[in-house]
Amino acid sequence: QLQLVESGGGLVQPGGSLRLSCAASGFTLNNYGIGWFRQAPGKEREGVSCISSSDGSIYYAESVKGRFTISRDNAKNTVYLQMNSLKPEDTAVYYCGADVGVEDTAVQGMCVMGAADGDHTMNYWGKGTLVTVSS
Repeated sequence: QLQLVESGGGLVQPGGSLRLSCAASGFTLNNYGIGWFRQAPGKEREGVSCISSSDGSIYYAESVKGRFTISRDNAKNTVYLQMNSLKPEDTAVYYCGADVGVEDTAVQGMCVMGAADGDHTMNYWGKGTLVTVSS
C-alpha cells in the first residue's frame, strides 16, 4: 500500500493559521521531492510549495511567500505545510504529491509541472484536504 494522506484542513478566519500534514506509507519520503498543490472551484491547479529530495532547495509560489512554510519530519515520514496569515483566496482543496529523485535544481520545475501535468510528473498523490478561509 503506497499512499499519501493529507490532514489538517478546516475552516479558519482570515488572518488565522493551519498546519497541513502529508503522511506517507509504503515508501520513504527521503527519496522524493514533495509538493503541496491546491485547486479552487473553477480554477487551475497551482503549485504552492515544493521541496527537493535532500531538502536543499525549496520553492514557494509568489502568492504565499512569507506566509507559508514547508518542512519535513523524516522520523515521522511526514511533510508539513504551515500556513499563516491566511486569506480568502487561499480557499482550496490542498493536495500533496511525491516525485522520486528531485534534485535541488529541479524543484521549481517539479512544482510547475506537477500543477500542469501531475499525472505524468508525480509518482503519488494524496486525496486532498479542504481549507476554507472565511469570516
